[in-house]
Amino acid sequence: MRRRTVQALESTKKMTGLVQQACLVAKDAAFNLRDFLENSSNMAFIAVQDCEKELDRAERKIDDGITHAITQVGEAEARELLACLKFIIDLERIGDLAWSVTQRLQRLTPRILRDDRRDLIAMADILERMLEVVHKGFVNRDLESAKWILQTDSQIDQVCRAVFQRHLESKSRERRDYSTNLLLMAQAFERAGDHAKNLGEELVHLVEGRSVRHEPKRSRASRTHEA
Repeated sequence: MRRRTVQALESTKKMTGLVQQACLVAKDAAFNLRDFLENSSNMAFIAVQDCEKELDRAERKIDDGITHAITQVGEAEARELLACLKFIIDLERIGDLAWSVTQRLQRLTPRILRDDRRDLIAMADILERMLEVVHKGFVNRDLESAKWILQTDSQIDQVCRAVFQRHLESKSRERRDYSTNLLLMAQAFERAGDHAKNLGEELVHLVEGRSVRHEPKRSRASRTHEA
């Protein structure tokens, strides 16, 4: 019985370690995507691809081990394992979205315009900071980190709306394909921000044992300001 308990705790520790590492990998993906936007670096392109592959591997490891592990532990460890599963799903999706933007950037013609580059870099920077705080919050079980993430998601949304407004108002047929690609990239960043926000919500659930995902926005905002 004791041996079984030790093995269960080791499984939980292993899953938690995988998620902590995956947070850093997703952050690196955002960092290298920003570098690719700024410098068109081939090394940054390869790094984003490598991050996407590493996140895929981490998801497979957790998916393969979670079913057995969760049957061997108590309620507290089971909740942590479920959090690991939810975390890796969102982190893997962020990796996919970062890689899709990177590929689209590489194929983009004509070259990206200054205002568009500025806005995409801004979204990559916000995403990287969100993922850095996700990692900190998960390691330290820090509720303040979760609240910051939930508040910061709107910044990506604002920049995304600015890109949409600029390109939807354009009447130039020559720029139609270019604008379509820019809108798809901006939308990918917005979705990545949504996944980072999911991580903030799951962090609240992990720390406090309550879900904020289905709370009314006004109620959630009042909770945040009161803290």
